[in-house]
Order: sequence, then structure tokens, then C-alpha cells
Amino acid sequence: MGVLSGIRVIDFTRVVAGPYCTMMLGDLGAEVLKIESPQGDDTRKWGPPFVEGESAYFLAINRNKKSVCLDLRTEEGLEAARKLIMTADIVIENFRSGVMEQLGLSYDDLRPHHPGLIYCSISGYGRTGPYKDRAGYDVIVSAMGGLMGITGTPGGPPVKTGVALTDVATGLHAFSSILAALYHRERMGEGQRIDISLLSVELASLINAASNYLIGGMIQEPQGSAHNSIVPYQAFKASDGYLLIGAANDRLFVRLCRALNHPEWSDDPRFATNEARVQHRDILLPALEAVLETDTMAAWEEKLEAAGIAVAPINHMDQVFQDPQVLHSQQVVTMTHPTAGEIRLVGPAVTYSLTPAQMTTPPPRLGEHTAEVLQAIRDTNQKLDM
Repeated sequence: MGVLSGIRVIDFTRVVAGPYCTMMLGDLGAEVLKIESPQGDDTRKWGPPFVEGESAYFLAINRNKKSVCLDLRTEEGLEAARKLIMTADIVIENFRSGVMEQLGLSYDDLRPHHPGLIYCSISGYGRTGPYKDRAGYDVIVSAMGGLMGITGTPGGPPVKTGVALTDVATGLHAFSSILAALYHRERMGEGQRIDISLLSVELASLINAASNYLIGGMIQEPQGSAHNSIVPYQAFKASDGYLLIGAANDRLFVRLCRALNHPEWSDDPRFATNEARVQHRDILLPALEAVLETDTMAAWEEKLEAAGIAVAPINHMDQVFQDPQVLHSQQVVTMTHPTAGEIRLVGPAVTYSLTPAQMTTPPPRLGEHTAEVLQAIRDTNQKLDM
């Protein structure tokens, strides 16, 4: 029994942003009916790796859901979708602009019959404006919205993030917006429409890069792992790999200099303040790295941690999931999938003292719950007819 137990979600989304949102709703106990075309969510085919025909990509973001196959190009499929929506609290969709209107499943179509419905639309660029009909995948929006313009090495080609962070951030915004709308409905008794675009989330996520331009006219350029406004705050090469070191204020820089056996650096007027260090980074950073290259990652991590400096090795996935803190968190959960067998997935990020998020059911097979859900609709209609 989760905090959202009794809430039904009709999920018309696919790929990442929408499924990430509905997975989180399912983690809190909502019943999520994932409406899929007969071809299934695109991510079912995104691989390798696959496990007994199931892609690791799909398995990552679709737990705690029921898969219902409906062909919305047919009247039968549309009618089933309408009936399901009438039983739901939340509808979430990420079709191209105008598709739900063409299907007769838009918010304006549904609201007169279901005034308490919360209806969330996710799009690439918004439902209005010159780009409303454009396809909006994460990497495309990250290019247009500026994230790729500040990611990568100085003078190098544009670089995308290693995972679809704009999609994930959009899913998180959708999740929090839906919870706010549920709270409003609880107080006022009315549903509402929520519109979220990847572009709007991208802009909101630019934080200081955006304000540096809007307020100071500064156009941020790619800096690799370095920070535009803080030095030292980046990756450094040790003798056997790379460390990320963050001395984010003058006090921490003094500690770093002492740990590196160069206390005189903190008294040098070129380095004594963060502003001075930013101006003279070309001198300071090579000097720091020349010292750090003389010992191993583990040795420096131990020494800098003891000095109170924020430090971490730059890990690959195999190292991440052997890290003592990650193991302690028990966030990796093993589930039994009906065809893939035992699978390991990363569980919810948030812990609650009274209403824990839970991984109760594995990601569904395509159409696994179609017969069950449609039979329940028929049974309900028969009772109403009586």
C-alpha cells in the first residue's frame, strides 16, 4: 500500500521522459496502465544488450506497470482507451502535437465528462509556437537548448551527456507537477492540464550558464570537467587514473595546498582568492596536476579526504556498483522477470520514513495485461448496465 495506492494512471508515453515519470508514480503505489501499440514502446528494441528478447533499456524505466496493447487507429482501440480514461485519475501522453486531438482524446474532449482528470502532456518544444510540430528527442533538444554547447572539451567537437539527462529531468518535472495537481484536486476538487516540454526543462536546467548570459552577457564555452566560475573544481590525472577534486572556496584551497605539500600556493596573490584562481587557471592547474600525477588515485583520495577536501575517483560502471557506499545503500534490487529471469535494477532514489517507494512488479512484457484489463472494463460496464 503506497501513498498513491488507489490512483490510476493511463500512460500513453514511450521512450524515456514519460515512462520515467510513470515509473516513479508506480513506485509510490499508483496503478500504471502502460498503453502500447502492437509494436510496443520504441525502447523495447533499443539494444543490445537484450535478455530473452527484453532490452536492458526498457527494463530500466518500466517497472511497476501493466502493459495494455491497444491499436488507437481502430475504433475498438479508441473506445477501450476512452473507457479506461474514464476510470483514471491521471492521463499522461507524449504524442506529437495534435495527435490526441485527432483521436478525440485531448484534454478538451475529456474534461466535460471527467472534470477531476489530471492530464499531463510532454512534448519536445511545447504545444504552441513555431516548433510545436517538430520531433523532440533528448539529444536534439539538448543541441538546440544549449546543453551541448557547453559540454565537451575546449576547442573540441560538441558532446552529449552520457545518458538522456534532459529526458530524466523532464520526467522528474512531470512527476512533481502531477503530485502538485493531485494535491490541488484534493483541496479544490478539480483536475487540470499540465504542459511540459523538453525545451522548457532544458532552459530551467541551465541554471548558472543561463544567468551568466542573461545577467552578465557571458557565453559559456565547453570546459571539459572544469567549472566556469570555480577553480580548482575538475578532474586531475593521478598516476593510474583520474580524480575529481573540488576545492570550492578559499578555505578549502588552503587545505588542498597543504595536503599537496605546497602551502605557499595559498599565499600567492594569483591564487589566494577564487576570482584570482579563475583568472590564473592556466598557471595553477598544470602545477596541481604535476603533483597529483606522482601518486595513485587511492593514495590521493585517502589523503585529500583526511584533509576535508571533496574528492572522488572517476569510476566506470563496474567500479560504481562495487563501491562500498553504493553497496551499503542497497539501491540495486533483484527482481524476477517472467522470461528474462533474475534481473538487477537500480531502485528508487528517495527513502520515506512512513510511505516507502517500492519495486513490486517487474517491467511488463508487451501486452502482458491486455486481456486482464479489458475484461475488467467489460465486467464494470456489465455491472453499470444492471
